[in-house]
Amino acid sequence: MKAIQYIATLVLFFASCKGSDKDFDATGSFEADETIISSEVTGQLKDFVIKEGEQLKDNAYIGYIDTVQLFLKKKQLEEQIKAVGNRVPDVYAQTNYFVAQESLYKTKLHSLSQELERAKKLVNGGAAGSKQIDDIQNVIDEVQKQMAVTAEQKAAQVSALTTQAKGLKADPMPLFYQIQQINDQLSKSHLNSPMNGTVLTTYVRKNELLTAGKPIYKIADLSTITLRVYITESQLVKAKIGQAVRVLTDDGKGGKKEAKGTISWISSKAEFTPKTIQTKEERTNLVYAVKVAVTNDGSYKIGMYGEIKF
Repeated sequence: MKAIQYIATLVLFFASCKGSDKDFDATGSFEADETIISSEVTGQLKDFVIKEGEQLKDNAYIGYIDTVQLFLKKKQLEEQIKAVGNRVPDVYAQTNYFVAQESLYKTKLHSLSQELERAKKLVNGGAAGSKQIDDIQNVIDEVQKQMAVTAEQKAAQVSALTTQAKGLKADPMPLFYQIQQINDQLSKSHLNSPMNGTVLTTYVRKNELLTAGKPIYKIADLSTITLRVYITESQLVKAKIGQAVRVLTDDGKGGKKEAKGTISWISSKAEFTPKTIQTKEERTNLVYAVKVAVTNDGSYKIGMYGEIKF
């Protein structure tokens, strides 16, 4: 379509150049930056409220895609995380036996230490033999050995349980990332306009099954529209970016409607005229594409022809 418009524009342009009463410097057609909005998820389109020609505001509600399966998958992952959490060992509870044993040994050593002090006093006073001190000391040594063994067993158990717990606590991390992915898909299932603009075309209907990447609608901001015209090399010296020009269109009454426009872009590369122009002279002409930004009062449409005058 754009190729046909391009050819038609150039035909009009060069045909007009032959007339002595040409009242414009270049001609072309209006266009806009069109954006195709596509689905980012797969699912049934449960609601779709926009129509072609409708004006949309940024973040306006468009519709939503069915999220039941995503929601159920999220709940399944959350339950898996809970199940993993229930398997994480309680280090304190599972080593409490050793803590209790250490407490008993400490109490016993305290009692034996007091008994040893009394025995030493009796021996020093001649009321008891030294064998009594030796017997108590032997018991203290035995208790200390048992206490050391218990401490080693406790340390080994704590180490094993801590390693096990660390591994189990790491298991849910991939599940957390999967939930984040689902949350992202859930948010993308709620369709909102990403920009201000006019709905040009809709490609789907309510209850259709969408796949990721499928176009939903086309939108363009028509508040400012672009007139693409083509100028000759001799006219190029007159055109500068930011330059104001007069934009002329048919007013429907046999006259011309005039508006102000601003040159927003000039092609840095020349283009040959189409091969459909038969004469050798016309085929060797070079033209340059120029974009003119025009504030749209609602009367300018995509594809409409317009003219400019420097």
